[in-house]
Amino acid sequence: MNINKLYTFLLLLVTTVAFAQQPKVATSIDSTKIKIGSQFNLTLKTTVDTTARVNFPEGKNFGQLEVLESYPVDTVRKDAMYELVKKYGLTQFDSGRYVIPRLPVVINNNTIRTDSLLIEVTPVVVDTLKQKMYDIKDVATAESKGTLWLWILIGVVVAAGIAFGVWWFIKKRKKPQPKEEEVHYASPIEKATTQLKELENKALLQKGAVKDYYSELTDIARMYIEEAIHIPAMESTTGELIEAMRNAVRRKNMKLSQDTFEQLEKVLRNADLVKFAKMRPVEYEIAEDRSRIEKTIVIIDRSIPVENEEDEEHTLAWLEAQRKKEKQKHRNRNIVITIVSAIVVLGAAFFFVGRSIMREYVTGIPTKELLEGEWVKSAYGNPPVIIETPKVLKRQDPEQILPEGAMAMFKEMQIFTYGAMADDFYVTINTLRYKQQVEIDLNTTADGAMKMLETQGAKDILVKTEEFSTEGGMQGLRAYGTMSFPNPVTKKTARMYYEMIFFKQNNGLQQVTIMYREGDEYAPQLLDRVKNSIELTKLN
Repeated sequence: MNINKLYTFLLLLVTTVAFAQQPKVATSIDSTKIKIGSQFNLTLKTTVDTTARVNFPEGKNFGQLEVLESYPVDTVRKDAMYELVKKYGLTQFDSGRYVIPRLPVVINNNTIRTDSLLIEVTPVVVDTLKQKMYDIKDVATAESKGTLWLWILIGVVVAAGIAFGVWWFIKKRKKPQPKEEEVHYASPIEKATTQLKELENKALLQKGAVKDYYSELTDIARMYIEEAIHIPAMESTTGELIEAMRNAVRRKNMKLSQDTFEQLEKVLRNADLVKFAKMRPVEYEIAEDRSRIEKTIVIIDRSIPVENEEDEEHTLAWLEAQRKKEKQKHRNRNIVITIVSAIVVLGAAFFFVGRSIMREYVTGIPTKELLEGEWVKSAYGNPPVIIETPKVLKRQDPEQILPEGAMAMFKEMQIFTYGAMADDFYVTINTLRYKQQVEIDLNTTADGAMKMLETQGAKDILVKTEEFSTEGGMQGLRAYGTMSFPNPVTKKTARMYYEMIFFKQNNGLQQVTIMYREGDEYAPQLLDRVKNSIELTKLN
């Protein structure tokens, strides 16, 4: 059962419950005649010494009378004695004369029977000729909010467009690198030798850029091997490169010694350590690695056999395939960058724009938007409550809220709500009329409301009460204060401010409840506007 609906039902049921009064001497009841469904109080009193153990009777029924409430025992010290007073609230929903049976009170293992008492329950005569009749109100339908999917779709399209625009802007803004004059080399060995000389002229070692030096040194060696032996050296790991070289040497009948492979592998391993493990070799080790690269390139070049025309065509085809592979790799990288950018922009758009949309549909509209929006003035319930609210209150079906048979005691009951008790802003209107004549005490009703809030998890309730009057002069009771209330979903406790306004007329009860989170800047203005708009029609 919805926590707000359960609270409403429990609150309505306590409107007829009277609270404990000052105990009387002896076994007594506060009335010998009641109306059907009204409560009367049974008081049991005994005087014992301070060491006595007393057990009062408990049960759901005393004879044919229903026990509505079993109140705590009141204890009054009189010198060396205790005066214990136990009180019960009883009722009966059938007319007739009923006997309260003799009830057992156990004092120090001795059972003492109380006196039996007589109570008369009288029916209520209703004059249907003088009773005003009211038309049944149509069920109010809330405005449909089925456009959420459209807002989400628009957000996705806009985010994708922004992501594409960002990518295109960055691409266009990127300054093209000045193209260096392309140098044509007669052979791979000439290219490698020239690049090694240029590497030394950069003076990277003198600048302390050892990592950059080793990167360029090994790239020169890898590029030479790829162009001269035709193996994918640039994209291969050190182990893969050495293995590919061994296969190419066997395939081309090249004569390379094991020492050549070892010298090349040693330089490549040292470069890996410098680039990835932040190793810093000394100067003579760097000089040795450069010397190993120069000698290895020369030895490999001398061992390469002369290629015929068919081999040259095969080499060109392989190089073209490598270029296409590299081009596809760059294209895939750009696609990934675009997708990631779209996701980031979409996430940001949802956070800054979609969050407010989802808040309206899932967690409620912010109080500022409620205050500035178009308000609705309408009449709710019977007896009707005319009130102005930021949104139309939705009708709840009491038949689906109350336990089976509970509606039998009410002539009619209507419930209208906006939001929930844990939301930023909550409004509910309850109206009911009893079938039988009932004495309604608004202070008792307010006390019962506080007790029901405690049963729903409210804590640290501060309450004040005062008389309330509408602009039309209708008198009621205003209960207000603060409390800590748990959110039923997140379980987090929030400090809430509440106001409950009660009216009674024509054997019925009208109640308006407004709540909001403490510290909200706009909620107090909402509350004042709703409260000041309350209008009631005075019924005869």
